Amino acid sequence: MDSTRATDRRTFLGTTALGASALLAAPAVLRGASPTADPVRVGHIGTGTRGWDLVKYTGATDSAKVVAVCDVYKPHLLRGVEAAHNPDVKTYLDYRDLLADPKVEAVIIATPDHWHEQMLLDAARAGKAVYCEKGWTVSIAAAKRMREAVRKHKTVMQLGHQGRQFPASAVGGKMIRDGKIGPVTLVKTGRYFNNPPEKPVWRWFGYYSWYDRPDPKQVIKDLDWEKWLGPAPKIDFHEGHFWHWRCYWPYGTGQAGDLLSHELDYVQCVLGYGIPDTCACAGLNAFWKDDREVPDTWIATYQHEQQGCTTVFEGIQNSNRNQTPEFIGRNGRMIFNSIGQDASRFEVYEDVAAWTMGGQPREAVFRFIPGKADRRPNHMEDFLQCVRTGQKPRCNEDEAFIETATLLMSVESYRQKRQVRWDREKEEIV
Repeated sequence: MDSTRATDRRTFLGTTALGASALLAAPAVLRGASPTADPVRVGHIGTGTRGWDLVKYTGATDSAKVVAVCDVYKPHLLRGVEAAHNPDVKTYLDYRDLLADPKVEAVIIATPDHWHEQMLLDAARAGKAVYCEKGWTVSIAAAKRMREAVRKHKTVMQLGHQGRQFPASAVGGKMIRDGKIGPVTLVKTGRYFNNPPEKPVWRWFGYYSWYDRPDPKQVIKDLDWEKWLGPAPKIDFHEGHFWHWRCYWPYGTGQAGDLLSHELDYVQCVLGYGIPDTCACAGLNAFWKDDREVPDTWIATYQHEQQGCTTVFEGIQNSNRNQTPEFIGRNGRMIFNSIGQDASRFEVYEDVAAWTMGGQPREAVFRFIPGKADRRPNHMEDFLQCVRTGQKPRCNEDEAFIETATLLMSVESYRQKRQVRWDREKEEIV
C-alpha cells in the first residue's frame, strides 16, 4: 500500500459525516420488542409460502397475538393455526368473515397479488390496519384506489419490503446526499437463480424449494378453487396455476412484482428519487421451456432524468452470479453485502473499480457494519408499533404507490416493446 493511497483513504474518512466510532454505534435491527403491554390482535389472510413465514413470526413475538387465520387451502390453514401459538385462534375460509371479527385489529395479507386490492379496500373499510406483501397490486388504477382508501380511512398500512428495516440504507443514502462518492449516475441491481432442470424456479409446492408434489386429487378436495381465483378469469382447477401462480399473468406481474420490486424499493429507500421518468424493459423465456407465461429473463433500465441517474435491474434464472445493490458515483462506488431485502452492510471503494487489474479486491475506504447502539425495530415490528401509535410505517401507501408504478413501468415496456414514460401530472404510464 503506497502512502498516497493511505492518505486518500484517511482524507475520505475524515470528510464523511461518520467516523470509526459511528461504525460501532450504528443502528441494528431489533426483533421482538413490544412497545406496549397490549399486543396487537392480528388476523392472517393467506398462510402459503410467504404467509407461513409471517404467521410464524407474529405467533412468536410479544408485540402481536394471532387471533384469526384465513386460507382457502386446508393444509395451509392448519399450519397457520399451529404457528399462531394461540389455542383460541379462530379459522376462516372467507377473508370477509375474518374482517368482520371485532377482535381483529390488524390483518396481514399474504395472498397472490391479484387479491391484494380488494382485500386491502375491504380491510380499510372495516377499520383494520394492513400489512400487505409485495408487489402491492397489478395496475396503476388499483394502486390509486388503494392509496385513496388508506388515506380516507386513515389506515395504518405497511408494504412488505423488509430491506427497509436495515439502517444501512439510511446511512448509505445520507453519505450519497452528502456527496461522499460524488454524483451517482448508475445503480446496478439484480436477482439470479441457477436451479437444476428437475427443480425449476417458482415451481415449488407450498414453500420455497419444496419440490415434493402433493397428490392433485387431494389438493382439489382440500381447496376452495373458486375462492382462490376470486377476481381472476374463471378456469377449471389448474394445478400449476395454484402452486406456481407467479408463472402466470392473471395472478401477478412475474419478476417485476416478486424480485424487481424488492430491488427497486431498496434503491428508492437509499436515494429517495421517487418514480423514475422512463423505463425500457426486455423479457424472454430463455431457459425454462415449460408452460410459464412470464419471462425467466427480465432486464429493465430506468432513468431519473433530473438526477442524471440510471438504474439497471437484471433478472436471470440460469446463472448464480451475484449483483448486490451497487451505487456508482464519480469519486467511488458503494456496494451492499446482499440482495435488497437483506442488505444490512456496505463498503465504499475509491475511484471506479472495486477490483484491481489482477483480480484482487481493493481495500475499502469505508465500511458500514451495524452495531448494538440505536437499535431500530424490524419491518413487522415497525408496523405493529405504528398500529399502536398511529404513525406512518416505513413503507406506507406513498412508498407503496412508488413501488407499484416502478414495477408496472417494466411490465408495460415489455408488453408494448418500447420505452415508457411516467406522466407525473396524470400519474399514468404513457
